[in-house]
Amino acid sequence: MRLSRHIFFLLAIFPGMGAGAAFGQGLMPHRAVYDLALLQTSDESEISGLTGRWVFEFAGSACEGYTLKSRIVMRFEMGEGPSVVDQQVTSFEEADGKTFRFITKSFVDQQAESEVRGTARLEGDRTVVDYEQPEQAERTFAPTLFPTAQLSELLDKAAAGERFYQSSIFDGTEFTDEAVQVSVVVGEPKPVSDGDPEKKALGALAKDEFRPVTAAYFDGEQKDGEETSDYNVSFKLHEGGLQRDMVIRYAEYSMTAKLVDLSVFEPDQSCRD
Repeated sequence: MRLSRHIFFLLAIFPGMGAGAAFGQGLMPHRAVYDLALLQTSDESEISGLTGRWVFEFAGSACEGYTLKSRIVMRFEMGEGPSVVDQQVTSFEEADGKTFRFITKSFVDQQAESEVRGTARLEGDRTVVDYEQPEQAERTFAPTLFPTAQLSELLDKAAAGERFYQSSIFDGTEFTDEAVQVSVVVGEPKPVSDGDPEKKALGALAKDEFRPVTAAYFDGEQKDGEETSDYNVSFKLHEGGLQRDMVIRYAEYSMTAKLVDLSVFEPDQSCRD
C-alpha cells in the first residue's frame, strides 16, 4: 500500500508571522493532528475500511532553516484481513531553499518495508539528488521546488490572485528518477462557518478566512494515451499555512483527513529576515 506525497503539503514556513497574518505574508510553526477515514472505494478496490491518525510538526526559522516531522499510521481493512501502514518522515530544508535533506521510513504490519534517505540540491539549472538509501545513487533533473518552497509559492500566488498554476517538485518520499508535476487550483477566500466540525480545533484561526485548494500530482505515466494524475488532494488553506478538511483521492479509494488538534508555537523573535 503506497503512501503519497500529500503529507508535505502541510508545511509551515517563514515563522516570523503567526495567526492573523494575511495570505502571502508568512507561515506559522505548529503541530497538527488529523483523524483519517475512508471516504469511498472503487469497484476494483479490496479496501473495505480505513482509519488512522496523522501527526505533523513543523519548526525552524529563517536563520536556522526548517525542520518537519510527520507520522501517518493507517489501518486498512482488506479482504485478506487488516493491515497497518506506518510512514515516518523527517526532513530539513535550508532557509534559502537550495538544500533539502530527507529520511522517509515505511513499515507494514510493524515490518520495515522501505527507507529513502538522501540530500537534494539546486545547482544552477538542475536539481541533483544524492541518495544514500535504498542505495547509493545520484539523480539529476530539471530545477524543482522543495517542500517549504512549494507551500511558499502557493501562498504567494494566492495572495497575488492567481487561480491556476503548475510546478515541478521533489519531496524525498520516493526513490525516483524524475520530479513530480503538480497542477494547483486556488479558490476565493471564505469564512469559517458556525457549523464547521473543525472550528473548535482551529482555535483563534477560526475567525480568519480560508481558501479552497485542489492540487493534482502527475508522475509522468500515461493511461490510454493520456497522462492522468497519480492522485489529487482538496483542502482548506488558512493564513499562516495551515491546511485542513482534506480529501485525498486515489484511483481505487479516497480518504479524508480532519483536523482534531492544533498547537501553534511561538516564532523565534530573535531571527528576522
